[in-house]
Amino acid sequence: MGQFTGKTVLITGASYGLGEGFAEGFAQEGADLILTARTKDLLDVVAEKCRVFGSKVTVIPGDVSIEEDVVRVVSGGIAEHGKIDVLINNAGVVDPRGIAPERFDMTTWNWIISIDLNGAFMYMREVGRHMLERQSGNIVNIGSILGSGANEATVIAYTAAKGALRNLTQQLGCEWADRGVRVNSVSPGFVVTEMTAPMLAAMGIDTWIASRTPMRRIGLLHEIVAPVMFLASDAASYITGHDLLVDGGTNASNGTYQIPPIHHEWNQDTAARVGKGYPGVQPRPDWYQALELGIPGLHYPLPEA
Repeated sequence: MGQFTGKTVLITGASYGLGEGFAEGFAQEGADLILTARTKDLLDVVAEKCRVFGSKVTVIPGDVSIEEDVVRVVSGGIAEHGKIDVLINNAGVVDPRGIAPERFDMTTWNWIISIDLNGAFMYMREVGRHMLERQSGNIVNIGSILGSGANEATVIAYTAAKGALRNLTQQLGCEWADRGVRVNSVSPGFVVTEMTAPMLAAMGIDTWIASRTPMRRIGLLHEIVAPVMFLASDAASYITGHDLLVDGGTNASNGTYQIPPIHHEWNQDTAARVGKGYPGVQPRPDWYQALELGIPGLHYPLPEA
């Protein structure tokens, strides 16, 4: 406990969801906080929750896509706290309409890029310069598993922004490494927060996500907060330019079954699988019956001619 005592942490997108979780996590570990997002009322609620732990909390509303707001938030936070030790670059948006790339409009594209990429860079630039002057600092960007490769989520602008943010993390993590500033990122899979849980369950998306995740479930808020805090801590003092995937194994997999593979049924008499596996979300197709006993001549004798 108290591993961030004496540290000041700036968190963007801190008004709800992951941002709120990060704020409370750092407050519990003794950090003072600078919280920013567009809505002051929501930030004030989060701030009060964090002050319970004894943290000094400064609320400075601002829009991450507006350069003047970014400069104002950073300079105001430094004026109030004297320094910024950690930046958690969390603010982000996504277009949930499921618009195919070949029909995606540039208005929405520019809006998402302005927040998820441009805003993240402006905060890295402004806070990074302050940290470089002090020869000390730590930045953790909140990426996404969708930034590490292709996906079926139909969120092309978000995918582009998070992929670029991952490269920025690697670039600045190396460029600033010899001047005392570490830059890393955490790329979550799909995560349940108080805000997203009802929607995911109502739409059945939680079942779909579980079906494509090796751990067969959606991530929980604390499972993202802890890795972020690790990378921001002295325990990660020799880590920079790293993107930590926190996704239940999704990006480590070459494909995770939704229909159980037929070979799981083989060798039941001699070498059955240990433990009960994932049952799948789809009924067994017709071709299962033909292969259920295994490979002719290997798992059972070939029929006599």
